[in-house]
Amino acid sequence: MNGKREIYLDNSATTRCFPEAAALMQEIFLEDYGNPSSMHHRGVTAERRIREAKKTLAGILKVQEKNLYFTSCGTESDNLALIGGALAARRRGKHLITTQIEHPAVLESMRYLEAQGFEVTRLGVDRDGLVSPEEVAAAVRPDTILVSVMHTNNEIGSVQPVEEIGKAVKAANPGTLFHVDAVQGFCKAAIYPKRMQIDLLAASGHKIHGPKGTGLLYVADGVRLEPLLHGGGQQGGLRSGTENVPGIAGMALAAGVLCRDLDADRQKLFSMKNRLLTRLQEIPDVFFNGRTDETAAPHILSVRVPGVRAEVLLHALEDRGIYVSSGSACSSNHPRPSETLAAIGTPASEMDNSIRLSLSVMNTMEEMDLAADAIAELVPFLRRFVRR
Repeated sequence: MNGKREIYLDNSATTRCFPEAAALMQEIFLEDYGNPSSMHHRGVTAERRIREAKKTLAGILKVQEKNLYFTSCGTESDNLALIGGALAARRRGKHLITTQIEHPAVLESMRYLEAQGFEVTRLGVDRDGLVSPEEVAAAVRPDTILVSVMHTNNEIGSVQPVEEIGKAVKAANPGTLFHVDAVQGFCKAAIYPKRMQIDLLAASGHKIHGPKGTGLLYVADGVRLEPLLHGGGQQGGLRSGTENVPGIAGMALAAGVLCRDLDADRQKLFSMKNRLLTRLQEIPDVFFNGRTDETAAPHILSVRVPGVRAEVLLHALEDRGIYVSSGSACSSNHPRPSETLAAIGTPASEMDNSIRLSLSVMNTMEEMDLAADAIAELVPFLRRFVRR
């Protein structure tokens, strides 16, 4: 922006690709460009790239390689898990459970399934955006075929007690599938599907410094899904279509880089988030949505500024080369009240006053100070402007 320094704080929308991931993808685009379904050398080489990626990702999740499937994004992974899972299990029941603060990929899939005759129970959350494992278990019925609870909320950063919920679901009905949207939590926290009783887990490449157009779905042994795509029968017939070999390899490499020093990276993110939090607390009448301690996500801070519309503050910051979000990027092109903010009890008069600052390991402490300085300067000015 005209030589101005940029500070990118919208990493929950998407991340900058790691240079080494981009370099690997370019190599595959130009050299190992074969179709992995082909039987000749080029095809075998491409197929080997996929096997290597599976090995890396399976090691991170501590699962077997055969339980991983590649998709085009987290949304497709969620759709395949929920719609494919519900359709495959509909003879056992038609009751589904989720929460009020899920990503649109889950909420819209549930609405679609309702239109197909399924019944959906949507559980509320407390003011911190957390759902109770006991409440989840109490909602499970003999005809409950699937429960979906996200790992990390994309708007306010609340981290659900996934392991406790998984155990509660299986204790209430061992046949109920447990799906977790882990798009915001993958490579930000240790997530182990087998230990957490997760049957279906979705993740995405572009949230972890990998490429856009890549997604991952873990499917536990014995879980049946109806395919959403029909064609050449790739990936065991569950997800037909030629695999995106460069994207898959880039996603796996990025995941490996992030998870190599996961604890250290988490601490770096928490340190930067805490600096930002401390500085913003100095501004009068500024509030934070959800928890801000280390039980929450290390990379997401939701800030509510009464008297200033989120879109106005967003663009004022953009003019200074600072990029933030007014909420979920997946629904920002179709503005509507945030279901997450409503669920945690945000006053109706303040529903349009929240911005989200989301960090990555590429950010620096200096950037936190510069962003805080800009917000501290802009908020009083914008409030005076509104009152005129």
